[in-house]
Amino acid sequence: MTETTAAPGADRTPLLSVRGVTVRFGGVVALDDVSFDVQRGQICGLIGPNGAGKTTLFNCMSRLYAYQAGDILLEGRSITQEPTHRIAVLGLGRTFQNLAMFQRMTVTDNVMVGAHARSSAGFVASALRLPSVRAEEQRLRERARQILADLSLSAHADRLAGDLPFAIQKRVELARALAAEPALLMLDEPAAGLNHEELQALSGLIRDVRDRQRITVLLVEHHMSLVMGLSDHIVALNFGRKIAEGSPAHIQNHPDVIEAYLGAGAHA
Repeated sequence: MTETTAAPGADRTPLLSVRGVTVRFGGVVALDDVSFDVQRGQICGLIGPNGAGKTTLFNCMSRLYAYQAGDILLEGRSITQEPTHRIAVLGLGRTFQNLAMFQRMTVTDNVMVGAHARSSAGFVASALRLPSVRAEEQRLRERARQILADLSLSAHADRLAGDLPFAIQKRVELARALAAEPALLMLDEPAAGLNHEELQALSGLIRDVRDRQRITVLLVEHHMSLVMGLSDHIVALNFGRKIAEGSPAHIQNHPDVIEAYLGAGAHA
């Protein structure tokens, strides 16, 4: 695990700030005044039992859900009023619990879908296939090929995504998220459905992505060994409220976290 420290005089503004976010679905409070920061370069784990509010928070950050109170800031700038289609441009990339790929498109084309978030071509230029558009398409394709190489996916570049094994499809989804050049990569249960060997490979891959591309990672995951081994900082939720945050060692021994996972009396 790598501790990230800022150089003297460096900008210490958190990359992500969640400030008092509250979400209600009718009479159900899904998130209750949740606040925390994620520092640049960190791998931050977001944990909690089923129903704790983790994916709800991800959906708020992606602007898929509205929140009734609070604010979310990326690099000090509120995203609360931003439309959903602007989120990738602002620097948020995401994978999902359930694979959301174009099954009948090639791996390269799936990754290029993510790269198009950084496209500067307008509608008219794209429709007319102007030389500038063709040049940008080539740039995006080269970007996709480089990401595939970095994630050891080059051998699958021309295969249909739907024909690949599940673990490889998960890696393709990660490649697509990286193609948008995010400042913050949100991984929603990336280890779901993986076996032990695949889990070990995923751990190394996430760390390599953070170090190689200097990306900050927010990780939602139920595999505690993965979270504890990777994270610099961990935030724990239960019933929509933050119950603890700190280093992995602090979280592992926190009585409220133990009770949330094991039940009352577990730490007695």
